[in-house]
This record gives sequence, structure tokens and C-alpha cells, in this order.
Amino acid sequence: MPSKTKHKKPRLCTFLFFTVPFSILSLFLLHTSSCSSSTAAFSSSYTYQPPWSGDLRTAQFPWNRLAFSLTNPPPKTLKLAVFSRKWPDGPNPGGMERHAFTLYTALARRGHRVHVFTSPLHPSLETNKIINLKIHSHGGSEPGKWQYRKAWELYQEENQKQPFDVVHSESVALPYWKAREVPNLAVTWHGIALESLHSSLYQDLIRKPGEPRLQSFNASLYSAVLPKILDEIRFFHNYAHHVAISDSCGEMLRDVYQIPEKRVHVILNGVDEKGFASDKKLRSLFRSKLGLQERSSAIVLGVAGRLVKDKGHPLLFEAFSKLIETHSNVYLVVAGTGPWEQRYKKLGDKVTVLGSLSANELKGFYNGIDIFVNPTLRPQGLDLTLMEAMLSGKPVMASRYPSIKGSVLVNDEFGFMFAPNVEALTAAMEVAVAEGTERLAERGRKCKEYAAEMFTASKMTLAYERLFLCIKDQRFCIYP
Repeated sequence: MPSKTKHKKPRLCTFLFFTVPFSILSLFLLHTSSCSSSTAAFSSSYTYQPPWSGDLRTAQFPWNRLAFSLTNPPPKTLKLAVFSRKWPDGPNPGGMERHAFTLYTALARRGHRVHVFTSPLHPSLETNKIINLKIHSHGGSEPGKWQYRKAWELYQEENQKQPFDVVHSESVALPYWKAREVPNLAVTWHGIALESLHSSLYQDLIRKPGEPRLQSFNASLYSAVLPKILDEIRFFHNYAHHVAISDSCGEMLRDVYQIPEKRVHVILNGVDEKGFASDKKLRSLFRSKLGLQERSSAIVLGVAGRLVKDKGHPLLFEAFSKLIETHSNVYLVVAGTGPWEQRYKKLGDKVTVLGSLSANELKGFYNGIDIFVNPTLRPQGLDLTLMEAMLSGKPVMASRYPSIKGSVLVNDEFGFMFAPNVEALTAAMEVAVAEGTERLAERGRKCKEYAAEMFTASKMTLAYERLFLCIKDQRFCIYP
């Protein structure tokens, strides 16, 4: 008997070790499937949205599609506190930093008194250019290194002078044990652990046959990712209001994280509509620098962002390598820096690597290409580059994730989606090339129309303003 008992325990441990995580994973994948079908059904009606009225807290669609007045001043100005790990202090800030900067500079210009609590800034950064916007950077550490305790002390000091009407945290800049003390708090989730698990799976699935799995994969999956998901489900309830930046994230917060529906609000990110627009002169100038005549039949694909594995560059590199074997009129323009920069250069004159681009240079990039490609392996968040490309009048080609399918590529006319693997991406590019520049331009015009309705900084700002007013005073929760 003792010997049998000794054998049974390891078997049971092994069984649980593998079964429990994958049971959770199965539930996630089932939820993803249901998300995709439900959002697709909702998305088909985007060509016509019937008028809506009611309590905004019950709305399960993006507030961006509602009509809020940009010309009228806000009915009440608010004192707002913002917790953000970083504030843009360089030429290429991250997506979360850009979101915070765009949103809060716009709210300050609308008359709201905005106080941003953030990590130390670079000494060369000037912060006093915008009226009503005050940056409180805590000391005691190197630029960009976040210490929430010091930021909290600055917040308490300012709050004692005059209490804040609303407090906003960019993701977990303000941790949950502090969130419990702030009833007028809203948090915007730029990515949650459940989506990170999805990302880990896709990055492992692109391994070549015989290529060993990274040792860190199993370690992170069992000791970090899964426990983090369970922890998030438990502590997310401490935040009073949750802002999801995609329809699918909103569904996960309601369905999996079990946040009450009236505490989950979907507000899509927005980008500066004045900074991204169609411009024929910029297009001609950009293509001439590539050595392409405007009337040539050449099709130019573009990709922008960090040139790293989790952004899908292994997929794009291999798929484009195959594409140029059979098509002589196809080119790829790569904007960004990272480990894959040198690899792209090995593809010869079919690929142009531009490095990091300034905001003005990006305008030329988007106008010069025919279609924007986003092969990301990270389903979390919602990439701003997709919105910038669409506002610039370009169709997009993107990984088929619930966030993109439910909030960006909501109509087949807007471009192409593919499963995150080389074969599917190659097939999608083949279809796009076969369509030609005129058809792609037609798709781009429809993208621009939709993006102008949903992805502008103005739409995002007004949606957040109304949410903050609703948190302050329930009268503003009723729409219109």
C-alpha cells in the first residue's frame, strides 16, 4: 500500500498542474469565440446606428458613437486628478502615454483643472505650456521610474486644498489597495492579464517545427500569468468605474471579471484628427523619395511601431519574403526601430526601413502607403497606429483578434483580417495585391469616414468628459 500511495500523489499533482491552467484557458477561448460572434453581429449595424437614449451607465457600446457637443463649453468644470506612470518626455512615447497626453491636454483646454501625478520627468521637458494642466512629478528616482507612494502623497496634499471631483488612473498606476479609498475613481485598462495570456499563446504558436519552447514560457504561464489573472479578477472590484478601450475588453470585464455592468464603460482611444488626414502632396513626395511614380501600379505596404517579436514581425518578414518571390510590383515600408530592423534590410530594395519617425514624418508615411499592416501578436489594448492609418484614408490589414474585429475592422470594406500565422498573412496580402491601388483607395475612403466618426481625439475627450461629469453628478448620466 505505501508504494501505491507514493505513486498516486505525483500523478495527481501532475494532473492538476496541467489540467487546471488549461481549464481556465479553455474558458477563455470559449469566451473569445462568443465575443467574436456577438461583436460581429453588433458591428454589422455600424453603417446605421439608431438613436439611443437612456442611462449612460447601462450602455454596452462605445460612447464614442454618441453625439456630444464640442462647440459648447462643458456644463460644469471639474478638478481632475490623474495617476499616470509616465508622461511623454521623448520623441516616441508609448501608447498609454500618448493616450494620457492627448486626453488631458484636451480636457484642460476645455476648462477643466487637470492635475497629473507621474514619475520624474526628463530635466529638459517643459510642462507649463498648457493652461489648467499641472504636472506633479514625484522626486527621489530616475526619470520615468514610477513610485506610487510618493505620487499618492502629492495627491493627498493637493486634495486637502480642494477635493478632486474625479480621480482617474491609467491602468494600475494607482494600485487597488489605494483604489478602495477613492469612491470617485475611474480606471482605464490598456491591457489586462487575460489578454496577455492570449498573447503568450500566439507567440508560442509561431515556433518552427523542432524549435524548442522557451523555458520562460512554462515558468511565466504557471507561476505568473495564471495567478495574475485570478488576482485581477479578485481585486478589480476595488475600482469604482472601469473604462475598457475596446468592445471585447468591456465584455471580458463584465463576463469573466464579473464587474457589474453599470460600472463598465467602453470608450475607444482617439488620435489627433488634425494631425492625420489625406494629403495628395504628401503622398506624391513620399513615393517620389521611394523612387515610385504616382501613376505606377506599385503597391506599397506599410508597418509602424517597435520592431520586436510580439508586434508580429517574424510573421511579416516571412510572409513578405514569400510575396516578393511572385510579385515584382510590391514594396514594404517599415517605420520604427528594434531587433528586426537589420533583418528587413536583408530583403533588398523591396523594403525601405525608415527608423523612428516624428509626428510630421508619420503623416507622409501614412499618405504614401496603399495599405497599413499590423501583424501584432498582442491582443491586449487597441493599437493607435490602426486609427492613424484609417484617419489618413488607408485600409488596414490586421490580426484577427476580438478587440480589432469588434472595434476597428467592423466592416469587411475596411480591409483584411488574418489568423496570426504566416500562411494566413501571406494569403491576405495576395488578395490585397490582386485588388490593386484603386480598389484599396476606395476602401481607404470608407475607413476615413468611419474613423472620423469613432477614433478622433475630440470624440474620445467628450466621452471621457461626460463620464467624469456622470461620476460627479448623476444628472449627467442621462443621455441626451
